[in-house]
Amino acid sequence: MNENRNVKIRVRNLTKVFGSQPKKALELREQGLRRADIFEKTGQTLGLSNINFDVHEGELLVIMGLSGSGKSTLIRCLNRLIEPTEGEIVIDGENIPELGDKALLECRRRHFSMVFQNFALFPHRTVQQNAEFGLEIRGVDKAKRAEIARNALKQVGLEGWEDALPNQLSGGMQQRVGLARALANDATVLLMDEAFSALDPLIRGDMQQELLELQSRMQKTTVFITHDLDEALTIGDRIVLLKDGEVVQIGTPEEILTQPADDYVRRFIEGVDKSRILTAESAMRPVRATAREDDGPRTVLRKMKENAIDSIYVTSRERKLLGLVEADAADQASKDGKDSIRDCMIHDFRSVGPEEPMHNLFAMFSEKSFPIAVVDSDRRLLGVVVKGAVLDQLAQAGDN
Repeated sequence: MNENRNVKIRVRNLTKVFGSQPKKALELREQGLRRADIFEKTGQTLGLSNINFDVHEGELLVIMGLSGSGKSTLIRCLNRLIEPTEGEIVIDGENIPELGDKALLECRRRHFSMVFQNFALFPHRTVQQNAEFGLEIRGVDKAKRAEIARNALKQVGLEGWEDALPNQLSGGMQQRVGLARALANDATVLLMDEAFSALDPLIRGDMQQELLELQSRMQKTTVFITHDLDEALTIGDRIVLLKDGEVVQIGTPEEILTQPADDYVRRFIEGVDKSRILTAESAMRPVRATAREDDGPRTVLRKMKENAIDSIYVTSRERKLLGLVEADAADQASKDGKDSIRDCMIHDFRSVGPEEPMHNLFAMFSEKSFPIAVVDSDRRLLGVVVKGAVLDQLAQAGDN
């Protein structure tokens, strides 16, 4: 994720106490007592305690934890369906806990759409009418809301199903209707509370991929709640991991897998297939040397000898990847009196982007085992991955 994105939501010192005497609970917290001890002494439940994080514009942030960790309380505090006990939730300069009723209603309409686990569709309304519902409540003109809803349904792959009723749809399709309704409202932030938990595993996997494709097109700021670590690792730009109402770790999926904050996180990630989450970037190494296409074969051979390599990537002055030359081919070109390596440059090698999952890399190593080139979207050479580096990275991740 690009850390240079603007901060859309800033959460600071957010705390929620369930009970009639929150001050007693907060006093004991300041004395160092934990959630269980506070409940035993006061009967007050510390649902959230000193939560701090940012959500960046266009980010898909996952909030995850086991049952009772506070994740659903947190997402409901964001739009004040649950009143925070203390702390700030600032979205586009507005501190949500300080808003009056009218301003809060307007803030919710402008900024938040929710997608729930149970779909929350009206059974006697058509798909089209369900998708229009939020716009209807806001008093949007009938023709206008119909057009917006149709476009939203098209975005989620339900074009042609506008006149169907919810009971005629599969679970995955019903959830798409809920997603279309949220998109039609055109809120700036999408809140998804265990949205795929009620789906069977195959449909759930499909919906995760659809969400990622939708996110790549729309760049919608999204906060996604889940208790499923695999789901969090699959879809999240970053993950906020909660335990007992407190933040344990915030990081990218790769950071959580490779740099767990404590023993709780280490236990949490046990058994994860790290090769499906770690990427080429994590195993990438600097390029020892590169050649230019107008280099002579003797120059290229000298570079290979000095760096103890038997092949070398050829780049332009802008570092764009052009090809690869093997030592044997450069040696033959030298014997043939060639002035440059252009004629012996080959293009039959593998290149990937930095986000390529590591489990895809194993099959890419040919019998000659050329290093895999890692390139950016403009084909600039960022680094290389050698087979040993993939195994080393997986071994290191397994030790954490």
